[in-house]
Amino acid sequence: MPADHQAPVPVRDHGGGVDAAAARWGGSRGDWLDLSTGINPRPYPVTGFAPTDWTALPDARAQARLEAAARSFWRVPEGTGVLAAHGASALIARMPGLAAPGRVRIEGPTYNEHAAAFAGQGWTVVSEGPAQARVLVHPNNPDGRLWAESDADAALTVIDESFCDVTPAKTLVHLAERPGVVVLKSFGKFWGLAGLRLGFAIARPETLARMAEMLGPWPVSGPALRVGAAALANPAWAEDTRARLAQDAARLDRMMTAKGAELAGGTDLFRLYRVDDAAGWQDRLARGQVWTRIFPWSREHIRLGLADGEGWAQLDAAL
Repeated sequence: MPADHQAPVPVRDHGGGVDAAAARWGGSRGDWLDLSTGINPRPYPVTGFAPTDWTALPDARAQARLEAAARSFWRVPEGTGVLAAHGASALIARMPGLAAPGRVRIEGPTYNEHAAAFAGQGWTVVSEGPAQARVLVHPNNPDGRLWAESDADAALTVIDESFCDVTPAKTLVHLAERPGVVVLKSFGKFWGLAGLRLGFAIARPETLARMAEMLGPWPVSGPALRVGAAALANPAWAEDTRARLAQDAARLDRMMTAKGAELAGGTDLFRLYRVDDAAGWQDRLARGQVWTRIFPWSREHIRLGLADGEGWAQLDAAL
């Protein structure tokens, strides 16, 4: 490895791709159980839209209500701001613009959009050593690793908490009080509404002002403003959902380990398993119209999200 431990920028591979899987293994999209993502299969219920949610430009007061609900739900510290945007991915793409290009430390395997964003804007991605910026995916995707406060040690530190809503006691949101720390939150995972495209950045006001300028006007759609504010003001739904997800993750573990898989990590929204042949496992499950996630960096790891309802029987039959 080179002396500066420069890390290769990973290919942008993601979950999804059910249409391509159906084209290869047969069946229509409706026949398939997509377990290739870490999205809650039982989403927050979407109701109560007003006609102006669709026809009017998003209202600044509605954005303020959403950000206030986010502040309360995530217990954002005083003196720290909240900025809503059209998905966490939109915020990830803008993180490199918060500082002059240098070295960014990103330890893999992890969510590959961070490295792609920094490399695309002139940064050198390294896997260890000192760096001007650092990215911590907390808990990590795909192995569920949790980071410590001491790991937030760069002038610009991005803490991606897209999956942290299943383990709220482990949040590092209080670190957003520090200069140069940005905590990201996603609405598509725990809340199960990935298509809504809603994400949040939590940081000091001067940092958020720069990000708001990058995003431009109307960074969140009218429907997303309404749904997000309602969901974040519903802690009872969140508590019930955490309990259900924990039970379902344990159920998935029992099913997979009974067939010889070994738990290698994950969260209550997805599980990572070590198997003898990940591609072979994916192929066997695909023959039962169950789509899973394997990785270019490993031949022995496979990741599954959670099933729901009749999906459990479909997964059992495919196994």
